[in-house]
Amino acid sequence: MLNDERSHGLWEKTAPPAPKTVRLQGDISVDVAIIGAGYTGLSAALHLAGVGTKVAVVDAVEIGFGGSGRNVGLVNAGMWMMPNDLPGVLGKLHGERLLEVLGNAPQSVFNLVDRYKIDCELERKGTLHCAVGADGVKQLEQRAEQWLARGAAVRLLDARETAAKVGSTAYAASLLDNRAGTIQPLGYVRGLARAALENGAAIHTGTPVTATERSGDRWVLRTPSGTVSAEWVIVATNAYTTSPWPQLRAELLHLPYFNFATTPLPEEIRETVLPERQGGWDTKEILTSFRMDKAGRLVFGSVGALRGTGMAVHKAWAARSIRKIFPQIKRVTFEAGWYGQIGMTSDSLPRFHTLAPKVISFSGYNGRGIAPGTVFGRILAEHIAGTVTDADLPLPVTKPHEQGMRMVREGYYEVGAQLAHLVGNRF
Repeated sequence: MLNDERSHGLWEKTAPPAPKTVRLQGDISVDVAIIGAGYTGLSAALHLAGVGTKVAVVDAVEIGFGGSGRNVGLVNAGMWMMPNDLPGVLGKLHGERLLEVLGNAPQSVFNLVDRYKIDCELERKGTLHCAVGADGVKQLEQRAEQWLARGAAVRLLDARETAAKVGSTAYAASLLDNRAGTIQPLGYVRGLARAALENGAAIHTGTPVTATERSGDRWVLRTPSGTVSAEWVIVATNAYTTSPWPQLRAELLHLPYFNFATTPLPEEIRETVLPERQGGWDTKEILTSFRMDKAGRLVFGSVGALRGTGMAVHKAWAARSIRKIFPQIKRVTFEAGWYGQIGMTSDSLPRFHTLAPKVISFSGYNGRGIAPGTVFGRILAEHIAGTVTDADLPLPVTKPHEQGMRMVREGYYEVGAQLAHLVGNRF
């Protein structure tokens, strides 16, 4: 996208084409205007259009330009926080409600893929959270116990079972989450867009919102080439927020994350690396993720930005790490490398905001945007339709709060990831 091979990498090369969209020209009037053509915005558009609501989506660039088109493609259940900790942070009502919503969220993604026949390389084989050392095992034991107490389809695997699933002896244990899976993330978001269009939604790309104003009981969104008048506005820009509600960006800490994709591995190697096609990640603070795509490429990622010296540092680290974790891969050749920004909140939990009368937003997915974004988009649609009230939401209604020293901390994480990867996994 934008002729930048480091923005969407492999996903841009292998995703089905995006549906045809054009820049907004002139003035239009709808029931709901949505800013952002990612998982949240397009899920909301699809569910609103499906019940006859007149809806228009505008995006400054393209469908899936932000995190929706750049991420690893792990369709996970839950959030980073331990399940038992959620009620203590959000209160028992919202904590348990959010656990239920997010625990079932991957199935909502799978249902949409099936219903609308979305071509996105869906694998429903689960995901593997892999333990590094004794501390990692302890963490996974706690997580497994807490999810099992809630009836979740998870299973703690020992070192031998983990080696069989991963194709590596690098991990002491793993948590297999059978609720989860993997997708081609750009293919999925483009499929959501196509389904929304087929159900009557309008989508205008290359259409940044430059200003908003209240006109009577309606909102007017101004763009360089026209306006959108709407009763309701959904702001679904998350980590890629610029304007006109910059406070959403101010509450998110940007954490850069990159992926490298190998060339397709030989068939005999594919049979030994993630042979059942689960996606995985480890328990390190600067984590490593890995998964296979449909053509047998290993997609391998971690924290860091592929700009400046970061490209060489992270690429060399990825090659060393792959050889260490998967020694059966004798030669590591990369076909693509790309990166984006994760929007991290202060407590690693998402936010629901009422930014102004009839202006609502979910944001702060903390690196887990596929399933939560899809479900929260549906909930926003139901909230506007009146079937989900403020009291029914899985999160409390809050105002955005800026994170302190945000720019300094973002720079620290980018530089720190480079330093860690400069020396990491050396033989």
